[in-house]
Amino acid sequence: MPNCVCSPCDRLTSCQDMEKPEMIFKNYNRTRESNSYTYDSKKYELDDPDAEDNFRRKLKFYFMNPCDKFKARGRKPWKLGLQILKIIIITAQLVSFGLSNQMVVAFKEDNLNAFKHLFLRGYTYKLEDNFAVYTKSDFFESISYAVYQYLHLPNVSVGNHAYEWNGEEYPGLIICQELYKNSSIYPGNETFDIDTKVETDCLNIKPDVPTENEMLRNDKFNYSVDFQRLLSVNIYFTLKAVNLQAIRNNELPDCYDFNISIRFINNAYSGRIQVMLDQDVGINECKELKVSGSIQRNTPYLVLFDTFIILACLGSLILCVRSVINGLQLQYEYITFSLTRYNKTVPFSDRMEFVNGWYILIIISDILTIIGSILKIEIQTKNLTNYDVCSILLGTSTMLVWIGVIRYLGFFQKYNLLILTLRAAFPNVIRFCCCAAMIYFGYCFCGWIVLGPYHVKFRTLNTVTECLFSLVNGDDMFPTFKEMQQKSHLVWLFSRVYLYSFISLFIYMVLSLFIALITDTYETIKQYQREGFPQTELHLFMAECKDLPSSGRYRIEGESPVAAFCCCSRSDDSQQILTN
Repeated sequence: MPNCVCSPCDRLTSCQDMEKPEMIFKNYNRTRESNSYTYDSKKYELDDPDAEDNFRRKLKFYFMNPCDKFKARGRKPWKLGLQILKIIIITAQLVSFGLSNQMVVAFKEDNLNAFKHLFLRGYTYKLEDNFAVYTKSDFFESISYAVYQYLHLPNVSVGNHAYEWNGEEYPGLIICQELYKNSSIYPGNETFDIDTKVETDCLNIKPDVPTENEMLRNDKFNYSVDFQRLLSVNIYFTLKAVNLQAIRNNELPDCYDFNISIRFINNAYSGRIQVMLDQDVGINECKELKVSGSIQRNTPYLVLFDTFIILACLGSLILCVRSVINGLQLQYEYITFSLTRYNKTVPFSDRMEFVNGWYILIIISDILTIIGSILKIEIQTKNLTNYDVCSILLGTSTMLVWIGVIRYLGFFQKYNLLILTLRAAFPNVIRFCCCAAMIYFGYCFCGWIVLGPYHVKFRTLNTVTECLFSLVNGDDMFPTFKEMQQKSHLVWLFSRVYLYSFISLFIYMVLSLFIALITDTYETIKQYQREGFPQTELHLFMAECKDLPSSGRYRIEGESPVAAFCCCSRSDDSQQILTN
């Protein structure tokens, strides 16, 4: 065999040796960039009798819990500390944002209700979804009422609402009607002639122009409506207000722009014109602030706190990404080792042991928290007003942070029962749900097409799925039966067969089987905890290493010894479970 050629920097083998599979693994470990899991390259050479033991020790160290790693090498559990810190600061951030968001939402809803009572003639809360006009006189009176209330707003409203001022004038109120270009309908002889092109005609009314009550009539505004062509009439105007309730939270008030739209919708031509009022809210920082007392603006402190959270999550993100990369590198080493030593292919289940799903969950949580915190800073500095997106990001990230703590509870046998049961039952649950979903959606489509015209809960696919899901959980059963219209005896009879069969099938069979599936998995896991878990090839390979974490054999060369103690412990039985 040719001798190896040596160089001052590294040892190289001859071309013949390089072609051998065992030399591939040897040179891979020799030239691999050193990291926290790398040992001396001499320990991996095949002629070294301790090479296999060293690799077992390396694998076992990777799957240790943070306390055992501290005992083995003195490695401090930085990720654990960061997760505990994140729970505290992210929860505090969410509570702070939730209180602020709650105040903003309450102010918006209160103003929306006030505007509906101010500008909608005859409005009551009970008629909100069905508020409409049915005669021409009611139609014109409703428009005149909204215009009159707008022009006399300072004398009518009990709030601090004011007209919009653009620096030169009041933009005022705009009335626009949308009509077909041409429409001639003759229901008597069942003929019509329509040009579907839509035209828009607008009229501007300014509050600073003197106006008498009699000028609100239709002809005085040169405002005429052709009901055969009319699609809708829209009224647009903007009002300003100040949210003074922020003072109670030791904050300076913000100024709001309420872009209000009142719509008279006649798309169906059914003799019913639906009336709707909606608002688009803009939040701005007030230009001149003068508040007596000790009120101070907390925005700089909140921005500083959010910046600290971003930095903490960024550190956690870097540590978790590094751990995921190290796991993938160790997976590759194990695959190569199995091929060179035993000529075996590593099963997929063993490969997935190196892919830590908890780290991926924490990475997603960190990314959402960073993005949500940036949006929160923009909202606090009045550059953005989209509370909904920020709420979704911060709410989801907080949920994932709390779920991620289960990873560390899973190191203890008495606490990881939920995790083991969910992980073991997940494949069977997914397969079971796929089969049950076929039956569920079949009932959804059938109920929508048959019962939709006769039952309000089956008018749309969305309401059908919600109604049937409520029935599965035993909710709202009697009203679902009772609200079925009896205009068609055949459909009424079909509805009884439909509802009784669905409830019997899903509650007494599907739901019971689903619970039995989870229960069976739970009992299996408890039996495994008593008698021992099935061992994979990876577990059996590592089990041959009997070195304890405090034995000192896990330390790499040049590493100083540390005190072998930790504030937490793990039972010997739970060490057989790779929950990391």
